[in-house]
Amino acid sequence: MSNALEVTDSTFGDEVLKSDVPVIVDFWAEWCGPCRMVGPVLDEIAAEQDGKVKVVKVDVEANQATAMKYGITSIPAIYMFKDGEVDKQTVGAKPKAALIKEFGLNA
Repeated sequence: MSNALEVTDSTFGDEVLKSDVPVIVDFWAEWCGPCRMVGPVLDEIAAEQDGKVKVVKVDVEANQATAMKYGITSIPAIYMFKDGEVDKQTVGAKPKAALIKEFGLNA
């Protein structure tokens, strides 16, 4: 079971933009091999950062409006939102240590 919350076009605003804590958003698709590789890494980060950072997943196939709004053209695209704004972003599957460093998380 995933520790990341599935969000949709209709729940993105409440779950991400209005969040009291920073949110890591994994823009992914079922058919994407690298997306499936990074999923478990993000689940670990979600468990370890529980209460400090929220991790959510957006299926770009099913939620095209949100993907288009943020210009997602390559996946996995992993964005960090703080106070409703994109703070940091990266594209591609990366190891856990690289994601922790890139997003300024405490290991």
